[in-house]
Amino acid sequence: MTEPTEPCTSSSLARDSSTVIHPRREPFEHGLLPIPRLIFSDPAQTLIPLKRKLLELSSNHRVGSAAISEALQISVEHARLVLDTLASILPSDSEPLVAAKLGEADSVGVDVHDLVLFLYIQSFKRLLPRTHKDSAAVVDVWPSTSAFDGYLSALSPLQLVRSNSRRFLPSQTDEEAHQLSYLQKHLANILSLLAEPVDGEGEESLVLTMDSFEHLGFLIQFGDNGSEGNSFSQFSPFFANSDPDMPAVPVPAAQVHDWLQQNIVAALEYISERTSSKENGPASPSDHDVAMTDASSASVNKASTRGASFIEGISKSSYMKHAPDIKGSNVKVLNCHESAIYILAPLRYATVYGCSDATIVLGAVGKAVRVEHCERVHVIVAAKHICIANCRECVFFLGVNQQPLIVGDNHKLQVAPYNTFYSQLEEHMDEVGIVPTVNRWDEPLALGMVDPHDSLSHPAGVSDVQAESAMRVDPDQFTYFVIPNWFGGESTGATKGNPFTLPDAYMASQNKNQKNLEEIRQLLREAPLEESRKRELSSALHVYFRDWLYASGNIRQLYFLQGD
Repeated sequence: MTEPTEPCTSSSLARDSSTVIHPRREPFEHGLLPIPRLIFSDPAQTLIPLKRKLLELSSNHRVGSAAISEALQISVEHARLVLDTLASILPSDSEPLVAAKLGEADSVGVDVHDLVLFLYIQSFKRLLPRTHKDSAAVVDVWPSTSAFDGYLSALSPLQLVRSNSRRFLPSQTDEEAHQLSYLQKHLANILSLLAEPVDGEGEESLVLTMDSFEHLGFLIQFGDNGSEGNSFSQFSPFFANSDPDMPAVPVPAAQVHDWLQQNIVAALEYISERTSSKENGPASPSDHDVAMTDASSASVNKASTRGASFIEGISKSSYMKHAPDIKGSNVKVLNCHESAIYILAPLRYATVYGCSDATIVLGAVGKAVRVEHCERVHVIVAAKHICIANCRECVFFLGVNQQPLIVGDNHKLQVAPYNTFYSQLEEHMDEVGIVPTVNRWDEPLALGMVDPHDSLSHPAGVSDVQAESAMRVDPDQFTYFVIPNWFGGESTGATKGNPFTLPDAYMASQNKNQKNLEEIRQLLREAPLEESRKRELSSALHVYFRDWLYASGNIRQLYFLQGD
């Protein structure tokens, strides 16, 4: 048996950031599904027998949607959603489910150990913003008829601008500490799902093999950049430098538990020390956890924190970044208003939160996009997977390989086919694995109206109420969106048009509009008008065009012309 490891001291761990343990944010940010049958009041007691049942349904420790549907008593559609969600949040690109081609996920299946860990964290409760002191101030700008008895009115994007309430949102550090505390509390149960009893010694004597230990990498990582190609077990004292030709000796689960607990305690102390130093020292421009003092002034932050670039507080302007400008593969667009945001890069994850009256173009997102608490926002994105939560009057122009997921308290959402391009788009799509021949933009899947993962008690049964779905944009209202090239730097690439094929109705509408435009041009050229009448006609056309710019929201694309 492996010799006991030396106790980890918090001081030694906290001084070296490469050895600090972190929660993997992806499962907590993109992997929670508001499906009641996936959420167990006592997950440890429920999931151990469920794991046995799943293993009985599998010949190779992997299960597809049919077995998931049978074991969890959920629909096959929801079981496929579980598989797709897992594929978007598993840590290793070499994992068979992650590497599976489009349409092959069901035949490949998911490892049972990863599945039970995924099911366990469905009990996780997110941090909620602190209640705003003046809720009456936002009644006129945000509907309050939600299942939270008006609570969501405190999260209006407009209110975020008006009341400087960025300070009421949990910071990235707050969320990381919250996730670590959750893992600390539930670590024993999580290990019990991965461990096996020693032959002849009963359930009380559990061990983890190197393979089962490896699955912990689904929830935790070491250092800011994670494994970076190394297996998770190589960061432990138990399996580091193990001979690949010799099976590693299993380790007592209690010993792994103690070692991880020491690391979590050290990480929480590290976070506390960092937070304390920020509060006592001068504010840094790259500090994402310092509250914005004025959300109406631009506060752009593209510094990388654990692989994420933040774009915050853009107001009444345009902002464009290409692949070389983006650090990391995760972008978060937060609290941007009355602006046009262009992120033309290949990404793994993207989050759009608390934005209003904006157009946001995201290049190619290979894992998952989440759009939450936005109002009157147009989102244009090519992605594998998108989740839309608690949004109002937003339009989504989508090139997506999986069904758009709609959860929470939404109103007047619209979806439309993808409607733009830039020269490197197909190169970026190929890099992150988006297939242009499959676009499921018009197949939204609506789940629960109330998110059971928020730290708020909900009325009984309310989580079963289906979220409002999205309507299709009328083909006659559909227009192509032209990405400006005012910035000059983006000229290479082979994409010459929309890589996603337009549905027939939308193509017919575009052809009709083009034909009408040509006819009007011809009539204007041939009209026998005097110069004064031509000027009057030109003036009238400008007035109608201006009115259309404001009515359609496209006026925001011209803000950049006012100066940058």
